[in-house]
Amino acid sequence: MTATTDGSSGPVRAGAATAGDTTTTTAARTTAPGTDVREAAGRAAERAVEHLLARQDAQGWWKGDLETNVTMDAEDLLLRQFLGIQDAATVAASARFIRGRQRDDGTWATFHGGPGELSTTIEAYVALRLAGDRPDDPHMQRAASWVRSRGGIAAARVFTRIWLALFGWWKWDDLPELPPELVLLPKWFPLNIYDFGCWARQTIVPLTVVSAKRPVRPAPFALDELHTDPARPNPQKRFAPAASWDGFFQRADKALHHYHKVAPRRLRRAAMNAAARWIIERQENDGCWGGIQPPAVYSVIALHLLGYDLEHPVMRAGLESLDRFAVHHEEDGLPVRMIEACQSPVWDTCLATIALADAGLPADHPALVKAADWMLSEQIVRPGDWSVRRPGLGPGGWAFEFHNDNYPDIDDTAEVVLALRRVKHPDPERVEAAVARGTRWNLGMQSRNGAWGAFDADNTSPFPNRLPFCDFGEVIDPPSADVTAHVVEMLAHEGMAGDPRTRRGVRWLLEEQEASGAWFGRWGVNYVYGTGAVVPALIAAGLPASHPAVRRAVSWLESVQNEDGGWGEDLRSYREEQSIGRGASTASQTGWALLALLSAGERESKAVERGVTYLARTQRPDGSWDEPYFTGTGFPWDFSINYHLYRQVFPLTALGRFLHGEPPVGRAAAREAG
Repeated sequence: MTATTDGSSGPVRAGAATAGDTTTTTAARTTAPGTDVREAAGRAAERAVEHLLARQDAQGWWKGDLETNVTMDAEDLLLRQFLGIQDAATVAASARFIRGRQRDDGTWATFHGGPGELSTTIEAYVALRLAGDRPDDPHMQRAASWVRSRGGIAAARVFTRIWLALFGWWKWDDLPELPPELVLLPKWFPLNIYDFGCWARQTIVPLTVVSAKRPVRPAPFALDELHTDPARPNPQKRFAPAASWDGFFQRADKALHHYHKVAPRRLRRAAMNAAARWIIERQENDGCWGGIQPPAVYSVIALHLLGYDLEHPVMRAGLESLDRFAVHHEEDGLPVRMIEACQSPVWDTCLATIALADAGLPADHPALVKAADWMLSEQIVRPGDWSVRRPGLGPGGWAFEFHNDNYPDIDDTAEVVLALRRVKHPDPERVEAAVARGTRWNLGMQSRNGAWGAFDADNTSPFPNRLPFCDFGEVIDPPSADVTAHVVEMLAHEGMAGDPRTRRGVRWLLEEQEASGAWFGRWGVNYVYGTGAVVPALIAAGLPASHPAVRRAVSWLESVQNEDGGWGEDLRSYREEQSIGRGASTASQTGWALLALLSAGERESKAVERGVTYLARTQRPDGSWDEPYFTGTGFPWDFSINYHLYRQVFPLTALGRFLHGEPPVGRAAAREAG
């Protein structure tokens, strides 16, 4: 990593005049924050700027580790076992990482401080068995006992049982059927592949091949210890009533199992060939698929089953790309290997750029210009899967990852535009052209209800979630409040607050507000994230701070502030109402809450002062914050993420806006920079 500084007098100005102070309202007030609070915030922001600058790559991007759970690591070892490409050093380093995340009760959780999770524990256990851990080792006995107490392998999710079926530890006949003919369904037909969210689509297509081939690589050991009754490993489940949707799809799955035995060979061959073409056409330049580890794993398996040997260029590139998901470090002096589910350089870079600019770094600072150059180079200028629903729309979005031209996302595009507008670039015409393309693309991806999803427009079919196969995580991509808020905020800063499309987005957001005053967070945990995104967007779009929706949001945020001055929300809030807005304070979630309160004119409130004080007090000497908690969301509850850069960028953004007010961005900033 390369530190980039310009020897300027300092990026932050403690106690600087704050724009928008006149918007304060009737909420609880104290006197203006004291000099000591402003000075503490200024020192914290300056240290955070220095820390973030030191983490910038020489090419201009930032990327923090993207931590999920040990299923990524376990499935990586299972893949290597299946393909016969395991090596002792990799297995040992991965097993060391998995072993180090086991809880005292023998289980593995999907997020820090979370409960043991059955499928995760099964996959971790099997991976450790492959690595040489013995079933009579104490840590393995604890895991197996817990698995049996929760129903054993039979109670695991479908994806876990697919992995076990690859080695004969589970019967293919006892899995939901997923025929490759699905790929041949026309785009208007229910349950065609474009009815699924892009992440599910990329996984399902290769899995149709796996399901049709039903391969078995003989396992090196049995897993009787993970069954409640090894002699009867799969108790038959009862069908739901035939008149219900669940009952309908269960019976349809039974019919598909029969079809598997009688499928016309010519049709099946055509479907398999179509699936192979679909997979290969979507391989990225770096060999991966969509920049995401799970689709890459299943695509490699599917192509291998179709006869592609490991030295084929497609396979070789795919396997090499999987190695790039590995993060290597040491624990207790020994090497460990963690697998990222994906990588987030575009997202991290635009958020870091916003944070640094809002903290007072000059708009023409070399680090910001270098970041802008890199972001401009990452704009996607060719159609992807999104064009199936928007065939006449020109490209122009940004993706989340290094290489993912097929699946730009609406959230990244909105935030990249906001970031570019904060930079005084030496080639303003290039920025204008990129921003215009990105804005047009985002507008074109608006769904019929006026809101925006993450990757597709109108990806709202109710049927995919009903399939017996889809028992884990979200498989569709409906509009969400957080994504819609980011687009509305971007459009407002582009001078389009009055545009009818922006107003439709605002109306949708107002309709989505919960009775409590909060908004649900689809891609971050949870109501603190949603509310932290929506309030700044509504204010940017022209709603006054006195608007009832804003006042309700402010009251809710104040009501859930922790005693230590911070904010936190546990992932259990996706399932438990009593956990909404409740949890140990974190730097990122405190940043989100402060961004909402500051945009609502609450700079002089006690809540803001306490939140800023919390951030200054908990900052580490090197300018960073410690945050073991998972505050990012892949699938609500089912798949959680610890974005290691969140703990840096969001506190810094909040501190910067506390010190300097809401920054002039968009067209106004471009005029100032010019």
